[in-house]
Amino acid sequence: MMNTPKELKYSSDHEWVKIDGDVAYIGVSDFAQSQLGDVVFVEIPDEGREIKAGETFSVIESVKAVSDIIAPVSGKIVKVNDALGDTPELINQDPYGDAWIVAVELSDVSELDALLDGDAYEKLTAEGGH
Repeated sequence: MMNTPKELKYSSDHEWVKIDGDVAYIGVSDFAQSQLGDVVFVEIPDEGREIKAGETFSVIESVKAVSDIIAPVSGKIVKVNDALGDTPELINQDPYGDAWIVAVELSDVSELDALLDGDAYEKLTAEGGH
């Protein structure tokens, strides 16, 4: 069974969002990392960059594939997880913990309403992922 923490929000592109005040931490879901296989590289975006919901802000490479990471929300990147540069396998080991990719200062909180809750995301992945 996939691990899908209920307190997080999810996008249909398999990113998760954890809200901390007006900051959203973004990573990839357990389902995504299991589909990718062993992660060998994570592109760390620049701090201070503005991202828009729906655009690619990072790339993850695994032994099987190269995957675009799509922003689930818009805002300014206020923190990046540099640890992923040295230890990209954190994505496989701890997708919801140490393997967050960026923290974004939300520019439009209402975008969160478009995201899936844990139950809806679980249903999506049970149906084969898209």
